[in-house]
Amino acid sequence: MPLLYGLMVLILALAAILLLLSQSRAAGREQRLIEQRLGSDALPRDGTQRIARALDRMGGSGLGQRLQLRDEEVRLLLNQAGWSGNTPRSLYLMSVVLCPVLLLAIVLVVLAAPSHANTSPLLPLAFAGGIGFLLPKRVLAYFAGKRRQRLADEVILFIQLIRILFDSGLTVEQSLRVVCREGRSIVPVLVVELDGVLAHAESGLDLADELDLLSKRLAVAELSDCCNVLRQMVRQGGSARGSLLTLKQLFEDRRLTGLQEKVSKLSAKMSLVMMLLLFPALLIILAGPGFLAITKALGRMG
Repeated sequence: MPLLYGLMVLILALAAILLLLSQSRAAGREQRLIEQRLGSDALPRDGTQRIARALDRMGGSGLGQRLQLRDEEVRLLLNQAGWSGNTPRSLYLMSVVLCPVLLLAIVLVVLAAPSHANTSPLLPLAFAGGIGFLLPKRVLAYFAGKRRQRLADEVILFIQLIRILFDSGLTVEQSLRVVCREGRSIVPVLVVELDGVLAHAESGLDLADELDLLSKRLAVAELSDCCNVLRQMVRQGGSARGSLLTLKQLFEDRRLTGLQEKVSKLSAKMSLVMMLLLFPALLIILAGPGFLAITKALGRMG
C-alpha cells in the first residue's frame, strides 16, 4: 500500500505540474498580446508570467533544441499529429525531461522495498532512464500515425466533394473554401489543415506552393497525389475531372487491397487458433473410442 500511495502521489504531482505550466503558458501568450496592443510594460509581470517566460526560454534554449526539437523527425511528427503550436512543443519538451525523472523515481520507490534490498540499482535505473527518454517520441509517433490514417481515409470523400464543386464552375481556391466552410463534419481533420493553407493564401502566398508544403509536411501518399492535381490546376488551369476520377479509383483499389490483405492475415490467424484449440478436442472425440478399445483389449490379454 505505501508503494501504491507513492506512485499515485508522483502521478498527481506530474499532472499538476503539466497543468500549471500549460495554464501559465496560455496566460503568458495573452499577456504578451495585450502588451503589444497597449505598449511595452503596460501590465505588471507576476510569478505566473515569469513561469510562462521561463517555459518559452526552455523550449528555445540550446538544451531544449539539442534534446529533441532540432530533430527533424520530431518536428514532422508534431505537425502530423496536429501539435504545431508553441505550447504543444513546449509540453513535448517537458515530457522528454519529466518522463525519465518519473520512471527513475518509480524504480527508486520499488527498489526501496525490503524485498529488493540486495538488488543492484544500476541496470533498472538505466532501463528506466532510456525508456523514459524514448517513450514520448514513441507516443508522439503513435498519435501522428493515427492522424495520418484518418487523413488518408478522408481523401476519398474530399475528392468527391471537390469534383462536385468543380462541376458547378468553382475554382480551386473557391472549392477549398467551400469545403472548409461546409465540410467540417465530413472531413474534419483535413479541414483543419486546409484552414492554414487558405490563411497563408489570403496573406499573399502562392496557393500552389502552400499545397506542396502541406503534402510534404503531412507525408500522406493519398493527400500528396491529390495536392499534385490541385497544384496543376492552379498553375496551368484546365479540367481535372479525369485525373480526380483516376485518383479516386486508385485509392479505392488500394483500400480494397488493404482490406483483402487484412482478411488474409486474419484467416491465417484463425486457422492457427483452430489448430491449437479445436484439433486436440477433435482428436479426443475421434480417436478416444478406438484408444479405449485397444486399452481394454490389452488389459484382457494381460
